[in-house]
Amino acid sequence: MSRALIYYERKNKREDKILEEEIVRIFKESRNNYGSRKIKVELSKIGYQVSLRKIRVIMKLRGLVSNYTVKQFKVLK
Repeated sequence: MSRALIYYERKNKREDKILEEEIVRIFKESRNNYGSRKIKVELSKIGYQVSLRKIRVIMKLRGLVSNYTVKQFKVLK
């Protein structure tokens, strides 16, 4: 039997740890305000190309939940 063909090399887990630390750093610097979309923009500025899904998975694993504001409704009479 021949060996199976390998089409893609497996990514190094160390790169994932560095990426994870960058996501946490960006989140903390934003004072817990940035969500996955804004984190993606900040990561692209420093040269990372990461999917929103990957960012969301890392945020969920680390328990990072962004602050959000509720729309203020003013009653006009």
